[in-house]
Amino acid sequence: MIVQFGSARIELVLGDITTQQLDIIVNAANSQLAGGGGVDGAIHDAAGPEIMKELRQRYPDGCPTGSAVVTSGGKLTSQYIFHAVGPIWQGGSKKESQLLESAYQTCLSLAEKHQCKTLAFPSISTGVYRYPVDLAAEIALRTVAMKLESSDELELVRFVLFDQGTFGGYARVLETMLV
Repeated sequence: MIVQFGSARIELVLGDITTQQLDIIVNAANSQLAGGGGVDGAIHDAAGPEIMKELRQRYPDGCPTGSAVVTSGGKLTSQYIFHAVGPIWQGGSKKESQLLESAYQTCLSLAEKHQCKTLAFPSISTGVYRYPVDLAAEIALRTVAMKLESSDELELVRFVLFDQGTFGGYARVLETMLV
């Protein structure tokens, strides 16, 4: 599913984020930048151990929730990996929506700062952090669409979604944005 926003596109695909050939791959990281399971583990496995070494050297204190840090792409075809830390879902009353939006905004700003035109996002916080997919999709897609409307740098933001349920949630939200 591809939708135009300004001069750029949002694309939804079902697949493996580590195989994307874009400027940036976004990792759903933890605040310790310690690697983990799910998307984080898959990206670290595919990118190689130099990414963990780079994280430890450059960001020994980790990364706060709602923000992101940058490393090289390692063995991936992407130039960079942005390690974004989304919130753990706690019912919605602990500023989770603001923190999730901030994680996406930080990545988009970093993309422009690094003069990149294409990036791939996973569904940040919807795995082990239990953020409801429909709520996360609404925040992610709205934040990206608003940025694309005003950006001259970005050309493509692809959401690479791991399973059919997540893909369906994002597709439903994106369809409502077109009305």
